[in-house]
Amino acid sequence: MTIVPSSVNGALDPDDENGIKSSSRKSKAGSPAGGRSEVLSAKENPSDRRSDLNLRPQSLAEYIGQERTRAMLEMSIAAAKSRTEALDHILFYGPPGLGKTSLANVIAIEMRAKIHLSSGPSLERPRDIIGLLHQLEEGDVLFIDEIHRLNRIAEELLYPAIEDFAIDLTAGKGHATRTMRLPLPRFTLIGATTKAAMLSNALRDRFGFVCRLEFYSIPELSKIVKRTAGILSIEMNDQGVEIIASRARGTPRIANRLVRLVRDYAQYKEHKVVDADVARVALETYQVDMQGLDPTDRKLLSILIDTYGGGPVGIEALAASLGEDSDTVEDVYEPFLIQCGFIQRTPRGRVATAAAYGHLGKTAPHGQLTLKLGNDAEP
Repeated sequence: MTIVPSSVNGALDPDDENGIKSSSRKSKAGSPAGGRSEVLSAKENPSDRRSDLNLRPQSLAEYIGQERTRAMLEMSIAAAKSRTEALDHILFYGPPGLGKTSLANVIAIEMRAKIHLSSGPSLERPRDIIGLLHQLEEGDVLFIDEIHRLNRIAEELLYPAIEDFAIDLTAGKGHATRTMRLPLPRFTLIGATTKAAMLSNALRDRFGFVCRLEFYSIPELSKIVKRTAGILSIEMNDQGVEIIASRARGTPRIANRLVRLVRDYAQYKEHKVVDADVARVALETYQVDMQGLDPTDRKLLSILIDTYGGGPVGIEALAASLGEDSDTVEDVYEPFLIQCGFIQRTPRGRVATAAAYGHLGKTAPHGQLTLKLGNDAEP
């Protein structure tokens, strides 16, 4: 299987320089792009990009987690190969770092096809889409990351390509206008997005499979950590593996990053084996606590509890107190805190749960949470 990066305007974010995203880009609030420290950010950084080339699975059998999605893909790939046809178009959505790009590469390998990599922001003009589609061959896989960021013109050019495997072109002006339809080889489009709600219904409905990738369990992450440690030649016992997996926030990309950081710490301290104590001290050095929270997560909970008495408090007030914009709080910080059961969303605002008080070593006022949540809690 050959990986062929898209040569149309590059396959990376237009803000990248020489294919590497600048880690010094700032958000509105002055924090690193993405609003979180690099250690626990689920967004890919240059270090992840370099290491992932060796860590990515090469078959569905090697791919860990996402059992229902994997089972569906196994059946679909086997059926498509038996008919000697291209696989139906697939949309993967879910939080960053869960393996959407890895799955796309695995599908191409399993189908013995070339994969062309691109991203929504890089396909700005009609010629970008036309050039990308023109280089496809029979059975190829076209992977478009951040597909929700395609502009309207690019998206409309994709419709006939997805449905009819053709491109509709217009030449000339006025009365001399002519429309031509150029046929395309049958290919598989794989779209990936972290914001499925931003996709138009017309584009979403053209995918044969729409698959949501879920956060990983600790046993699944433990398998990933063990596999990564083996590939990187790190001697790590089961207790060390579990410590790292339990702090990876349900995300393989973060798990792999923590493995590399723990390896660096162990080598610096000349520990030959990464056990529970080594892993724990290493992650505490990087300010990753036992629940996978970083200093900003803990600060958000402290503000909610100490400044606003546990809530309810509106998102704008909470964001202003934290020094972040509300979108960053809502998109970057809140999802994992809600998943951990530390924050509850209610119609009146955010409320700290008993688990949040306990995690910060504080005592929740008796009856306060029951009174505040009551029947106001969102389903």
